[in-house]
Amino acid sequence: MSNEETTNPEIDTENTEQPAEGVIEEAQVTEEAVEGAAEEGPSQEAVIEALQEELAKTKDDALRTMAEAQNIKRRAEGEIDKARKFALEKFASELLGVADNLERALDAADKDNEAVKPLAEGVELTQKTLVDTLGKFNVKQLDPVGEPFDPQFHQAMSMVENPDVEPNTVTLVMQKGYTLNERLLRPAMVMVSKAAAGSVDENA
Repeated sequence: MSNEETTNPEIDTENTEQPAEGVIEEAQVTEEAVEGAAEEGPSQEAVIEALQEELAKTKDDALRTMAEAQNIKRRAEGEIDKARKFALEKFASELLGVADNLERALDAADKDNEAVKPLAEGVELTQKTLVDTLGKFNVKQLDPVGEPFDPQFHQAMSMVENPDVEPNTVTLVMQKGYTLNERLLRPAMVMVSKAAAGSVDENA
């Protein structure tokens, strides 16, 4: 009876030691697994750095897209403004012939003839009204008598010696020119002065 009582405590001691050893082994396995996972996967710093790079790239792409959108908007506004300014170009060009004919009629009219005088005055008023109306739409007349010759707006039909004016001066306008919003519709056809043959340049 006493022998059985002394044996049982030894058995209990062995049984209580085995679970402790199992817990230690399991903890070691878990730690090794965590260390292995840490070695295999990217570190937290690497993940943050990658995210920051991706964010910077996204911001850069967004800025580029916004800049391109602004450029497209400006180009579209420019085209609309250009179309608005020069929408009347063809129509105005057609009216220039009417203005020319009215001016020719005035030049040909005998203003000293009392019978013709009322008609000439009516033509002159019509011609002035037409030019003023064109001016309201930024169609400006070019009548450059006495001005320096400008090849951008004038077309030289001939050159003549004229000692009374500086060389390269417009002395006669054969046909007036016109601009639309400062862009040339038609050049003025002009006669231009030139230096007399054999003249000596005082600055030479």
